[in-house]
Amino acid sequence: MLIGASGFLGGSIVRKLRAEGHQLHLVGRKRPADLAEGMGFSAWPEDADEPPADALGEAEAIVNLAGEPVAQRWTPEAMKRIRSSRVDRTLQLAEALAGHPSRPAVYVAASAIGFYGPRGEEALTEASPPGRGYLADVCVEWERAVDFVETLGVRTVKLRIGIALGPGGGALKEMAPPFRAGVGGKLGSGKQWMSWIHADDIAGLVSFALAHDAASGAWNATAPHPVTNAEFTKALAKALHRPALFTVPEFVLRLKYGEMATVMMASQRVLPEAALRAGYTFLYPELPAALASLRL
Repeated sequence: MLIGASGFLGGSIVRKLRAEGHQLHLVGRKRPADLAEGMGFSAWPEDADEPPADALGEAEAIVNLAGEPVAQRWTPEAMKRIRSSRVDRTLQLAEALAGHPSRPAVYVAASAIGFYGPRGEEALTEASPPGRGYLADVCVEWERAVDFVETLGVRTVKLRIGIALGPGGGALKEMAPPFRAGVGGKLGSGKQWMSWIHADDIAGLVSFALAHDAASGAWNATAPHPVTNAEFTKALAKALHRPALFTVPEFVLRLKYGEMATVMMASQRVLPEAALRAGYTFLYPELPAALASLRL
């Protein structure tokens, strides 16, 4: 059972799991127009409190990617949607599982490195405490809701996903156009750390977590080599064969994104200690190769 497959990361994960022979049942607000043959679908509308019972009854494993996009201007309404789509939806799923006669063996849930908040130069592992601020608070509540599923006897893995890079969406959807136009540049001083990950490695971590019974708890879904914003800017400009001569002041980001600009300027040096310890091998541990693979 895969919740939220219509989002940016869903496509990579669907392709990976189908290639491995998994039978997939998608759950979302509306039926995908390109639903592949042999894949099931159940609707879970926004105004429905309970997930579809038919999907729960068949699920041997659940992957939950659902969540309102964070990369938007944080109006009061948007902030409510961001929290509700993560915390409330996860609690509704947990409550449905609590009352269901059969439960999946494993639940892999998306979380985010927003959990850590702005942390400067500090190296952050899964053992690091949560940070402060709106997004950190949402992530803490989100993960507590996932922990409720764990109390039901279901093995749970919480993937704290970093800045996701992939074709057709994610961070590059916003970042690449200014560079293509020749006006791209670093954000502020450029010294802030960016913890990124290729979409194929997110799919790989999901598959790894499903297959390995020892996998549990929080896992940082970030590449093992984070970079500063200045380094990221240089690598992206090179991949696009464009210059990177400008600096984007924080006030410009605030004009467009409001409070969300704080997240864009945050320094988070996040390391995937749990995944490496468990034996996961990253397809793209270094940024230049990751960008080259996307054929920007």
